[in-house]
Amino acid sequence: MHPEHSYEISYGKVQVPFYRVYATPLSGITPIPESSFLGRNNILFAAEIDIEVFGQNFLPAYTQGDNRNVVATDSMKNFILQQALTFDGSTLESFLNMLGQHFLATYPQMERLRLTGRELPFTTIHTPQGDSNVLFKRSHDDFAVSVIDFARDGDHTLLTDHQCSRVGLQLFKVTGSSFTRFVQDAYTTLPERSDRPLFIYIDVYWKYADVAHMLDPNPRNYVASEQIRDFIQFVFHEFVSESIQHLVHEIGQRLLDRFPQIAEVSFAAQNRTRDPMAISTIDPEKKVYSDPFSAYGMIKLTLTRNV
Repeated sequence: MHPEHSYEISYGKVQVPFYRVYATPLSGITPIPESSFLGRNNILFAAEIDIEVFGQNFLPAYTQGDNRNVVATDSMKNFILQQALTFDGSTLESFLNMLGQHFLATYPQMERLRLTGRELPFTTIHTPQGDSNVLFKRSHDDFAVSVIDFARDGDHTLLTDHQCSRVGLQLFKVTGSSFTRFVQDAYTTLPERSDRPLFIYIDVYWKYADVAHMLDPNPRNYVASEQIRDFIQFVFHEFVSESIQHLVHEIGQRLLDRFPQIAEVSFAAQNRTRDPMAISTIDPEKKVYSDPFSAYGMIKLTLTRNV
């Protein structure tokens, strides 16, 4: 070991998938007018888990090849899958919380850890007799992601940070968006558009003011990512924006108003607007657009509630 060196180390297992059937249904969330989502039956509760473990207890494995304190990542994978079987909650965040508590209680070698859960979304198959309760279709649309950090404090486990999100939304609005009055100079080729079709990719992230609202078995203060998705779609539908920046600010302000339990909301949005190629000479409303140059604009925003 070199005493003049400082070390920051971590290791873990990524993309551990599980498919739990007949988990506890999610019910009792507070409805909002912008969304029809009231819960899910959790007949199929599927997710992909990452675990990243931090701590100097593992340093000898790096510096001396001494693995006596190393928990094999294969053991971590098996631990996650076994906990998925015994899990009796109904949300991704409550699963991560149970997992983090049990990891630190089981392995004293671990000082801190970060757990990331990505929903593996499936949709119900509709049959002539109604919705199936046994057959589901894999969806590749937007999905929920949650990240929770844990640390050891003596015999107790502390939840030190968290972030919830809905990622992968792709929304195309054919009218009701504009982009005008921007800087014009010798490099400008983009025309002003007082009404344009706007195609965006958008990820939204939020944190609770009180994590107890995120983990309470009674989910009256739980913010379902499906409600967040529906809320974004509602605002995008009705709001006439002057830019993507204008749009995400409006969504963020309204989200903080709608959900007082949220302390912070962030956005990462991409401008994927298509280029106009043809306009009808008979009906100017009819137009054809095509894929633009491969580069795209990136817009980010974080709004934090003032306490």
